[in-house]
Amino acid sequence: MINLSQQMRLGLKLTPQQVQYLKLLQLPTMALEQRIKTELEVNPLLETVEELEQDAEQTEPEETPAETPEEPKETAESDDSYSLEDYLNDDLAGYKSPELSRAQDEEEEYERPIASTVPMSERLLSQLRLQLDNDTDFLIAEEIIGNVDEDGYLRRDLELVVQDLNLTFGMEIPLAQAEQVIKKIQLLDPPGIAARNLQECLIAQVRVARVEATIKELALKVLQVHFEDLKLKRFENLSTSLHIGMETLKKVIELIQHLNPKPGEGEFSAQENYITPDFIVENDEGEFIISLHDRNMPSLRINKAYRDLVAPKGKKASKEAKDFIKQKFEAAKWFIASIHQRRETLLKVMRAIVERQRQWFEEGEVLKPMIYKDIAEVVGVDISTISRVVNSKYVQTEFGVHSLKEFFTSGLETDSGEDVSNQTIKQRIKDIISVEDPKKPLNDDRIAAMVGGEGVKIARRTVAKYREQMGIPIARLRKKI
Repeated sequence: MINLSQQMRLGLKLTPQQVQYLKLLQLPTMALEQRIKTELEVNPLLETVEELEQDAEQTEPEETPAETPEEPKETAESDDSYSLEDYLNDDLAGYKSPELSRAQDEEEEYERPIASTVPMSERLLSQLRLQLDNDTDFLIAEEIIGNVDEDGYLRRDLELVVQDLNLTFGMEIPLAQAEQVIKKIQLLDPPGIAARNLQECLIAQVRVARVEATIKELALKVLQVHFEDLKLKRFENLSTSLHIGMETLKKVIELIQHLNPKPGEGEFSAQENYITPDFIVENDEGEFIISLHDRNMPSLRINKAYRDLVAPKGKKASKEAKDFIKQKFEAAKWFIASIHQRRETLLKVMRAIVERQRQWFEEGEVLKPMIYKDIAEVVGVDISTISRVVNSKYVQTEFGVHSLKEFFTSGLETDSGEDVSNQTIKQRIKDIISVEDPKKPLNDDRIAAMVGGEGVKIARRTVAKYREQMGIPIARLRKKI
């Protein structure tokens, strides 16, 4: 039996425009530029002011007929009350209006060109041309070098590399021949390149090192036979197994520690990674000036070329065309409004952060405990909004470029009842470890006691967590001869 019933529910639902605004809010500057370019391609009613000015310069008429001035129209108080005609008749409609944007005639920042360099793969192949006897070996070398990652390691199984060559060129290359080629590659400059693991990388570097023969022989034995003892820093075991004293072992360990664990150093990647700050904070005699780094952002406006198609007098366009244009107009209107709203929200959040962490922006040292909720209450938005603003955003200050996430830290209570940022505690732990006796490094219990003696309530597990976050190994692995 089918029953009909009514039910009332109270809930929240995001409109498509709100979803668009939230997506734009979490985009960093570079990603927003790409998003705007994409929107310009799909929406014909959007255009940039620069494009309009260029078109006007190219099509200047010799004589301009006199135009009858239009009567001024009343300006609506909100974006929702704007009509299509309001936007088409308003030259200043769009993102980056004069009161919000910087002066267009500001001198452009000079961008230093990147020096041209020879790729490492080419340098390696040029060295191999003098060493390899036949074309097959050189073909194997090209395939191996082509599979090397950014750190200089061959992460792919050599057997699969040979298999690809045999299938592609119809050859029957034995695996032993490829092993001989890879050993020659590993002895090139930089040594250790194309190694399949750290142990193989270090062994190759020791083989070409110009050091005392006895020390080199001992270093090779350590890496080949006693690598586990080396990783775990069991120096007593190494001294006993090699039948050498601690002074000799110290020379061997120093040789190994000076080797390069990443011989590629990212040279196999053609991309250069730069951080583009989203905010700029300047200290002008105690007053902080906050601005968005949006100088290269294109200025958007509604395209007036479609006015004749939608004007009441225009009868050239079909109903379908007019409906399409109105739909695109609404999308363009909300896109511009979302970018305006994004700008205002970003500036409000950044002002709240600077005000809360004023001491850090003045001195560059002390951070106060601060969480997303603190800023959300000041700005009057939800915590999720603050999370979107902070996501992948950077600020340029007098003390360098920093991620916004760095300014949000939890706190620990001191004996005086005040809270101190965990960043301050991390720095204190790092300072304590930096001056410890390398022969008797401090364990986490001892460090917790030393920090606690300075008035900060901290547990051993908290010290261990902060130490791991900073990439500092445990006491046994910090031990030196």
